Amino acid sequence: MLTVKPLTLIASLLLPTTARTTNTPVQTFANCQRKTPNPLSGCPPGTLYVSQVDTNATFRTIQSAISSIPNNTTPYTILIAPGTYIEQLNVTRGGPLTLLGASNLPWQNKSYADIDYDTPHENDVQVYWNSANNDAVFTDNVYTGVLTIGPTLNATLTGSGPTGFPVPDDTPFGCTDFRAYNIDFRNEEFPYSNGPAHALGVSRANAGFYSCGFYSWQDTIYIGKLGNAYLYDTVVAGETDFLYGFGTFWISKSTLSLRACGGGITAWKGTNTTFANKYGVYISSSRVLVANSSIAPALVDKCSLGRPWNALHRSVFMDTYFDSSILPAGYTAWGGAVNGNIGVNTTMAVWDVYGPGYDGVAERKSNVTMIFDDEEIEPYVRPVDVFMTPAGEQPDVAWIDPATLGSGER
Repeated sequence: MLTVKPLTLIASLLLPTTARTTNTPVQTFANCQRKTPNPLSGCPPGTLYVSQVDTNATFRTIQSAISSIPNNTTPYTILIAPGTYIEQLNVTRGGPLTLLGASNLPWQNKSYADIDYDTPHENDVQVYWNSANNDAVFTDNVYTGVLTIGPTLNATLTGSGPTGFPVPDDTPFGCTDFRAYNIDFRNEEFPYSNGPAHALGVSRANAGFYSCGFYSWQDTIYIGKLGNAYLYDTVVAGETDFLYGFGTFWISKSTLSLRACGGGITAWKGTNTTFANKYGVYISSSRVLVANSSIAPALVDKCSLGRPWNALHRSVFMDTYFDSSILPAGYTAWGGAVNGNIGVNTTMAVWDVYGPGYDGVAERKSNVTMIFDDEEIEPYVRPVDVFMTPAGEQPDVAWIDPATLGSGER
């Protein structure tokens, strides 16, 4: 006999619980980001200033400030005044670059990603570029992106098929240390999944994001070949395969916001190398929640943790809260592919996850989702364990804000 759960019960199951760890923002640039009469007070010497309305600002657009910087190894900082900026951003320089969104949140020690259903959350700096590769109107998904970081156009192309675009071997590495704080990147071309629509792309570069937001519906974040990306206290919103790529991606103390369910949350393509790589996506000490209470009842038991774009897919959810939207079986195979793109080297795993959306019995029965024990998770438990240089050397975490790392990782 089919039983229907009352809406009151569904709502109670969906309400988020307190996370095991408390989110706190990174305060590295709190004095500079704080909104004061003198915007550049407390900023690093030589900081460039962008504002749409302040006549003291040298730049009116973010991209014009980025483009003014020489392609050398000198670190640069750009402070961005509050506002909505409608522009595509491209970063090709090799030297360090930091984008700071003006915000009082770090100064007030307030988290950006510590949200519940229907909690208003947006940074004071919003960057919009609405574009989707619906019906292949573009030759590549990269052309939809709000922010793209990579040394060349070819390096950032996603391509198609199980191996993607064949990036030339002699392509240089791009930005060695890109950072952004308290900025939202939004691609809202359609209010539903209707073709790839990047909010972020990172290829052949190192990029860290702190208290930022990435909002789209399909393919929200792409981490391309030899791309390293790190998210802390950040919100990522999407519906279909909204964490995808080839590189290495670590998400910590953040919220994955499910606007609907399509495909899976993760869709990774592994790559064969001459060394043992750790390419994949790792979600740690975070939460997976539906975007708002109005859609929550319809999404109970519906959302897949991911599906393998090829048989070398690797994704792991660790110490993360699942609300009741998560599919009881966890991960799913890729429909229509031989063996569902699942092979002996496919890793779709969870470890120490919790919440009403976690069903260990169903995950074991699925023969798709792996439930790691403490020994199996050991190679992936910290950022220092997974990030590596293009040549496969470790450690490679000097580009991550050290305030977010443990004492043994810096």
